[in-house]
Amino acid sequence: MAIGYLQRKAAWEILIKVSFGSHSDHALEKVLTNYQFNSLDIAFITELAFGCIRYRKFLDLWIDHISTKPYQKQPPKLRWLLHIGLYQILKMDKIPFSATISTTVEVAKVSDLKGLSGTVNAILRNTLRNLEKENFPHLPSDELEKVSYLESLPLWLVNEIVLWVGLEEAMNIIKSFNKRPSIDLRINSLRTDLNQFLKELQNHNIKAKKINELKNGISLTSNPRSIKNLPGYKDGKWVVQDRSSQWVGALLDPKCGEKILDACAAPGSKTTHIAELSNDEAEILAIDRSEKRLNILKSNLERLNIKGVDTFKADACNLISLKPELIAYFDKILIDAPCSGIGTLGRNPDLRWSLNKKKIEELIIIQERLLENLLPLLKKVGR
Repeated sequence: MAIGYLQRKAAWEILIKVSFGSHSDHALEKVLTNYQFNSLDIAFITELAFGCIRYRKFLDLWIDHISTKPYQKQPPKLRWLLHIGLYQILKMDKIPFSATISTTVEVAKVSDLKGLSGTVNAILRNTLRNLEKENFPHLPSDELEKVSYLESLPLWLVNEIVLWVGLEEAMNIIKSFNKRPSIDLRINSLRTDLNQFLKELQNHNIKAKKINELKNGISLTSNPRSIKNLPGYKDGKWVVQDRSSQWVGALLDPKCGEKILDACAAPGSKTTHIAELSNDEAEILAIDRSEKRLNILKSNLERLNIKGVDTFKADACNLISLKPELIAYFDKILIDAPCSGIGTLGRNPDLRWSLNKKKIEELIIIQERLLENLLPLLKKVGR
């Protein structure tokens, strides 16, 4: 049995779950519970699975180039397994081709694709021969269509980004979508300080560094097996929060004694940040229409030992009718409105394949309604 095939099998299982509608991070977490991998294995599996999801269109282009049967007609499980092999050959330059092929074929042999293991072997070996001969897939002459294939983004999205910022800046944005995202934490200043926590991580042989221009932001430079097993989790010393998200609380600039509304609060990374920035001495109301997500927020408040936040289940657009006494009540309001999530495509690679222009247009209407219905709750001199 080929050494390392279990890692490829786990990555393949993640792709299958995503194809059935799971988010990539949830699929990763679910699959890993069935195995006992070390941190290096997990880093490899994450890179392989998420890379295959990001580069789906590019990998399908290669299937069409190599196989006699186009990707749309491939059995879905076979298509995802071919992606596992192709991504290693085309995008992961430190893995020997022989290991890539043998382990990918082994996954087929121990699964319900056993009868197609020869097909997997043939397509991957044919890919190598085409690479050696520099026989690459045909690309369209149109520049934006070419970008759509090479960077593996829907063409409509490429066109929209170019219209928004121009070709040069669009290329910077598009390429950033395919970079490996960092793991960012925000230190809970109510429980510890940044330098003290960095020393604690160092004592556990976990590498991390400060994020420039963020007071309490750090980035992990080594991959943990489980984020919740990091020191300080149960003690509420930190929370996972992207660096871009950590700017938001500082922009709101919450102060002790202020009345603050977080109108789309769950799961609460920004809510808890606002509380920390105000030394847990502001009056904060956090609302969300999802009870399940609101329960996650409550759990985070408890873990971080934050006392100054009240929660309320409600659609923010209806808050005036539910609590008319809140009109002109708040000093500051945060509206983290439902959005397309395009800025998070690097971290959520599956999103690019489920998003479309119609969804964005629907979200714009929701955003407008939120602004119109929440503005009357703000004091005249509020933010």
